[in-house]
Amino acid sequence: MAEEVKIPPFGESITTANVSRWHVSDGDFVKKGDTLVSLETDKVSQDLDADADGVIKILVEEDEEVEVGAVIAEIDTTANASGSSSSGAEAAPSEAGGEAGSAEAGSGEVHDIKIPPFGESIATASLAAWKVQSGDFVEKGDTLISLESDKVSQDLEADYSGLIEILVEEGEEVEIGTVIARLTEGAGGSSASAPSQPAKTEAQPAEAAPEKAKTALASAAAETARIKPSLSTSAPPSNSSPASSAGVQEGRSTRKKMSMLRRKIAQHLVNAQQTAAILSTFNEVDMSAIMKLRKEVQEEFVSKHGVKLGFMSLFTKAVVHALKETPGIRSFIDGNEIIENDFYDIGVAVGTDKGLVVPVIRDCDQKSFADIEKAIAEAAGKAKDGTMQIEDLQGGVFTISNGGVYGSLLSTPILNPPQSGILGMHTIQQRPVAVDGKVEIRPMMYLALSYDHRIVDGKEAVTFLISIKNSLENPARLLLEC
Repeated sequence: MAEEVKIPPFGESITTANVSRWHVSDGDFVKKGDTLVSLETDKVSQDLDADADGVIKILVEEDEEVEVGAVIAEIDTTANASGSSSSGAEAAPSEAGGEAGSAEAGSGEVHDIKIPPFGESIATASLAAWKVQSGDFVEKGDTLISLESDKVSQDLEADYSGLIEILVEEGEEVEIGTVIARLTEGAGGSSASAPSQPAKTEAQPAEAAPEKAKTALASAAAETARIKPSLSTSAPPSNSSPASSAGVQEGRSTRKKMSMLRRKIAQHLVNAQQTAAILSTFNEVDMSAIMKLRKEVQEEFVSKHGVKLGFMSLFTKAVVHALKETPGIRSFIDGNEIIENDFYDIGVAVGTDKGLVVPVIRDCDQKSFADIEKAIAEAAGKAKDGTMQIEDLQGGVFTISNGGVYGSLLSTPILNPPQSGILGMHTIQQRPVAVDGKVEIRPMMYLALSYDHRIVDGKEAVTFLISIKNSLENPARLLLEC
């Protein structure tokens, strides 16, 4: 029986992939989980693993470009490690016994620990913190390491119990699919004792891994070094790593490595300023009506929905209303074309200890105020505890950033490409204003709209801000959608 190896889908905009490098040769016996081939598209890279044990037949050579879904190899699942078919042939008793013994739990089977895929636009990850040390015995389900990409964080757990050998040290950045450690199943723990040899395994409770494990580890180390020469193939204790997040003291200064998220933010912001004609316009809004509304309905709102009516849901609804009137701001430039979005997925900037992320609240035009408040609270929780997924950050048409929570009085927010607009909210400040010819003290907030002047004209930008101002100063407009 042949298992087909196909080019997987990468995303709706990617139709072909390049067979960059085969990690196995034609006729090799491969095991389920082995890395077979590295694929590349114009946007992402990805390693493809075997879904079954068997002998591989390569159908497409390296450097060939093929369509998504194309069969590039076949795995003969009826063949054994020697390459001969096992169907209809019985193994000799001694061979069968040997196979059974190697499959026993605790037999010393070696498993690769690889960087898992994070999403179609993420090609590398950083080893933020090892939770174990090389040589430790770990139980299935134990947290081994915290990984960081430029957008999300993720903990990696052990799939088996056994002895771990760390190949890549903390603080390094590696490609998706890279082997960062090997786990010898059962070695060094009580689960390592096989029924047929209890005395032998109990007499050696936590010594070195079996010889085949050492050989596999050495091979993995060489492969890792070949893939990324700057990586170290041994892992000292994390507190001695020069790349640790604690940093290195240099006189009166401390040098520490930037996190992937911080590096990506830096790159993202610079790219935004270099690829768009960013211009900002300002206005101010009298928050009296909004604050009065919240005070009047808050108790009943919380009782009914279980969340507070905050400013963010009101601003989000005001933004949706304004976007419907100004299609240019919900559009973006793609080459020589303009893509006009007819949906209202709004990004809400959330500050975390590691940096700013922008989770997207879907279909805000269809959500109630309570639904938006719950979605924002859930997104903020994910951002702060590191459980945000790549899907949570994609697809927004506009972004709202509330610098007012930090006390900002006025700022010019930077675009979140490919979006063409971002609204900056600021702190509410009691200021004297003229109302019907009289001076009154009112709670005022400055609003800032940064926009891509290549697609959005000044008139449209000003119209957008005035629409938001009118909606917030007259909340009935939001309810009546007028």
